[in-house]
This record gives sequence, structure tokens and C-alpha cells, in this order.
Amino acid sequence: MTENEDVLVNVRNGVGILTLNRPKAINSLNEVMVAGIAEALDAWEDDESVHTVLLTGAGERGLCAGGDVVAIYHSAKAGGADARRFWYDEYLLNSRIGKYPKPYVALMDGIVMGGGVGVAAHGSVRVATDTTKMAMPEVGIGFIPDVGGTYLLSRAPGALGLHAALTGAPFSGADAIAMGFADHFVPHDKLADFTEAIVDEGVDKALAAYAVEPPPSPLLAQRDWIDDCYSGDTVGDIVAALQNHEAGPANDAANLIATRSPVSLAVTLEAVRRAAKLDTLEDVLRQEYRTSCASLRSHDLVEGIRAQLVDKDRNPKWSPSSIAEVTQADVDAYFVPADPDLTFEEEKK
Repeated sequence: MTENEDVLVNVRNGVGILTLNRPKAINSLNEVMVAGIAEALDAWEDDESVHTVLLTGAGERGLCAGGDVVAIYHSAKAGGADARRFWYDEYLLNSRIGKYPKPYVALMDGIVMGGGVGVAAHGSVRVATDTTKMAMPEVGIGFIPDVGGTYLLSRAPGALGLHAALTGAPFSGADAIAMGFADHFVPHDKLADFTEAIVDEGVDKALAAYAVEPPPSPLLAQRDWIDDCYSGDTVGDIVAALQNHEAGPANDAANLIATRSPVSLAVTLEAVRRAAKLDTLEDVLRQEYRTSCASLRSHDLVEGIRAQLVDKDRNPKWSPSSIAEVTQADVDAYFVPADPDLTFEEEKK
């Protein structure tokens, strides 16, 4: 396999280990990393000497903070070709992980956001910890949840997924398990031992030895007001319900949503609700590829990344500037087929 310092690939005792290796960037995904993971999965699928895949991240801060959005910013300003190619390959990889025939263990320790969710939360053995800080924060940069995120968000209990999508707020490892983004809980300080146990004894014995009952999910405990407030037809209805609710966290959510891109919020609400009616992860990834490509044509994606990560003034000037100004036509434009659309290998046969 080709040498690639951004993702380290090795095999120990039948376990193929993928280490995302950009710790200074909290292992943010780039094209090289997506290609490296895909190449390793191809090589290991028919290799009988590899029985399990393990995904982990270098450094102390987290598995992966998402895609390299500064690269997306520069691509968007230059016509978007590089961003479209990156997303195409990334979403094919997300699908590949979801269908992978061997155990795919993702250690979702620390920060796991955006693209990090995509390479972890479609795996077959998803491990959260007490330091897990997961989020789909795309609405804060004028983008729409992607990487199969809307598939998971739309299938979370009640309206918990909509709450996570529209606020973009981080949630805990216990929340991730409650919401269907993770399966098992291993304490952070046992993770190194757990990893060694996978290599020495296999996944099942490692889980039996180290996985524990997760703590109660704070979000699940708040389902009553979340389900109530997020039942509205529009983002405006949802915000009004949050503002009028007596629960303090509901008002906090309203205030957070008010800082997000209005058009991203409206498209995200529509995307999650449409995803709930789509049968497969692939159907949802195709929809997300359309909304991502449409974002490249928008004002808000470039402006959101500029404000948060380039100039860092944290003062994006959204257009439209308010939720009330977003039209149905604005939203519908995000769901038109891409050119070319995302297609999967099995569809080409």
C-alpha cells in the first residue's frame, strides 16, 4: 500500500489498524486520508489474515474534528471542483464502511464531529467514552449535515436528531448511544487496554472485559420538551416553541439556533425529514451529495467558514439574514440532482 503519513495503516495479529494522523488539526479528514482508508479497506476485505478493522485517532484531543473545511472554503471560491470530488469519494467511503463485511471498530474518543462521524458511526462496533464530544455542527458554517449524518439523525428517538442537527450542539458518549450513533461505552482510561485486548483476544472478548453500562443520557432525559418543541412544521415554528417553553435548555437551544445560517437550518430540517423516508444509507448519501453541492453555490458556506475558521471574527453575515426570509424555493434548490449525481458500484452493474 502507498505510504501516507496522514493516515497510518498497519496490521497486528489479524487486526487492521487505521490511525488518523493529523493531531494538530484534530485529525481533520482530507482527500489523502479518505483515499488511504478506502485503499486499506479494499486490501483487507479479501485478506484472510485480517479479521477486524480498528479506527482510532492520533493525539489526545479526539478521533476526528470533521472534514478539512478550510480546503472546502478555498475550493468553493475557485468553482468547487475539488470539494465536489472530495465529498464524492468521502460519501462512497461512508457507504463502504456501512457495508463492510468484517467487524469495523471505531474508537469515538474525544472530539468526533462532521466527517469524523462519517468514518466512525456507520461501523459495526462503535465505541463511545466519557470524553466523547460528538456533533453535527454544519449549520454553524452555512452547511448541511452530511456523511450519512442525516440518516442517523432522522432515526434517533423522537426529535433528538432534529435538536442535534438544528442546534449543532455537541452531545456526550451516553447521548451518542441513546441516539443510535454508538453501541458500546468504554471508559477513556481503559481505552489503551481495550485496544490491546482487541489485538490479543478479539472484539467480543475485549468488549466483555471493558465495556460498561453507559451513564444516563442527558438528552434522552429531556425528550419531553424536545419532542414537543421540534414538532413544528418550520424552523420558525420550532424556534417560537423553544422560546415559549419554560425549560431553560429550550431557551438556550432557541438562542443557539438564532446564530446559525437561516437557509442551512431550513434545508437541514427538510433533509432530516426526507432522510427518515429514505430506505438506505446510500439513498441518504445521494441526497446529502446534492445538498452539499448546492451549498458550494450558496453565499453562506463561504461566509460561514470565513467567519469561524479563516478570519475568525465569529460574525457571519448570513443571506437570507433571517429564518422568515428563507423561501420554499430557496430550500428546494438544495435538493436538485447533482451533475453528476452520486452513484454506487452496485448500481453500475
